[in-house]
Amino acid sequence: MEERDDKLLRAQERVKELKKFYNHLAVYLVIMVVLFFIDYSDGGSWWVHWPIIGWGIFVVLQGISVSKFGKGWEDKKIKEIMEKEEKE
Repeated sequence: MEERDDKLLRAQERVKELKKFYNHLAVYLVIMVVLFFIDYSDGGSWWVHWPIIGWGIFVVLQGISVSKFGKGWEDKKIKEIMEKEEKE
């Protein structure tokens, strides 16, 4: 029963992380579109690529951390620590 509760808590935490990522991505996209149109209407000096790149790096890093690649590492580490504690 306890294992099932742990799985439920992990699943709920995972959903929260994914929700935060999708919200972050949506805000990023909306703001970048607005900045693009501001830059375009201002004569197109094309400064907009700097915030796209800068903020985009953080969006990509957050995406990696919540992806299966990022979670796989965490799950393996949790398992390793739990096994080590059981042996002690």
